[in-house]
Amino acid sequence: MLSIDPDLQSERDNYKLLTGSIIPRPVALVTTLSEAGTLNAAPFSYFNIVTADPPLVSVSVQRKQGRPKDTARNAAERGAFVVHIADESYIRQVNETAASLPPEESEAALAGLTPVPSETIAVPGVAEAKVRMECLLEQAIPLGGKPGEPAADLLIGRVVRFHIDESVYEDGRISADTLKAVSRLAGNDYAKLGPTFSIPRPG
Repeated sequence: MLSIDPDLQSERDNYKLLTGSIIPRPVALVTTLSEAGTLNAAPFSYFNIVTADPPLVSVSVQRKQGRPKDTARNAAERGAFVVHIADESYIRQVNETAASLPPEESEAALAGLTPVPSETIAVPGVAEAKVRMECLLEQAIPLGGKPGEPAADLLIGRVVRFHIDESVYEDGRISADTLKAVSRLAGNDYAKLGPTFSIPRPG
């Protein structure tokens, strides 16, 4: 068994160990709206549930050369964003939104995604997703890096509206078999859900 001190490695080396070990990771396509009205879209696999009471989700947006990315900046300025669950039906378009574009250009437009108005916030979502969540920004927390130079912005979003395609909704639950969510591995690799199994929890 190898024993590795992360302090003796580069950020990239630690990144490879984390992204290669913590798998599979759910993929969130996040849309935000710039002050000029540009619809920004980007995929994030540093994403998960925080709590169900109230419904909160987290998205960690890594900074670029110490500067917040469009997603983090727009979310902070607007106080809102939309989280979409990536699935097999539009994963190639989701991947295209990872392109580095200037703030005035829309990754959603580049990927050919269809904007759809939200009900409770000003930020549009995209119609291709079978599950999307309108979120109000609960907190934006700078984390990591050196003192005074954060490496990431952790966005905590309060879900104020769920939009669920009827094809994946069964008796108040989401059908994993129908949703066909896609997960992130390391490098350029993604994974489909594959076989599932159940293990009863102890009482």
